[in-house]
Amino acid sequence: MSEEDLDEDRLYQIQIDVYTRYLDEQSSPEDNRYVFSYTITISNQSEYPAKLVNRHWLITDAEGGVEEVRGRGVVGEQPYLGPGEQFQYTSGTILKTPVGSMEGSYGMVTDEGVEFEAVIPPFSLAVPRILH
Repeated sequence: MSEEDLDEDRLYQIQIDVYTRYLDEQSSPEDNRYVFSYTITISNQSEYPAKLVNRHWLITDAEGGVEEVRGRGVVGEQPYLGPGEQFQYTSGTILKTPVGSMEGSYGMVTDEGVEFEAVIPPFSLAVPRILH
């Protein structure tokens, strides 16, 4: 199968769901240290397999500070997702403000060697009850 034969729409049928949690026990507001965990579920909604090969994150705090993170895979793995399969992992980040956000993308590759980006929509990180 050539790259031209691949329907581009199905390449982007990777669904990403995020659940965040503030880790009070690891945070220290008096030291401007706010620790958050995030659990990501990556679902292959297409009929073709794909492998997650790298990640790109933009982590923004409430003061506009941005940390950019790039790396191979996620949590030391490069999951291979067949049609209908999911991969879930939990990781974390530290902000110097009680509110921030994350967004990014996963670099994916099909069995045919076609590379594409699965977009991770922006999501909020916030200490509970800090936002109205």
